[in-house]
Amino acid sequence: MENILANFSVSISELKKSPTAILKDAGDEAIAVLNHNIPSAYLVPSKTYERLLEIVDAYELEQAVKERLSESESPIEVSLDEL
Repeated sequence: MENILANFSVSISELKKSPTAILKDAGDEAIAVLNHNIPSAYLVPSKTYERLLEIVDAYELEQAVKERLSESESPIEVSLDEL
């Protein structure tokens, strides 16, 4: 059995009947959309989704910085005028 990673859950049929009411009831919480009692999707508020994307971007940037720092190349000194 899969874990449901949300405080609110709804069947696909219920979601089709009244999506606005369901979103209103959940407020700022994620909603698990169930198909035969198995999570098939999650609805997250737009602010939460935007924050998740910011976290992913920051993580990917951090990984790129770590990778570059671990390279054994020596830096080249350049003046701003040369750029």
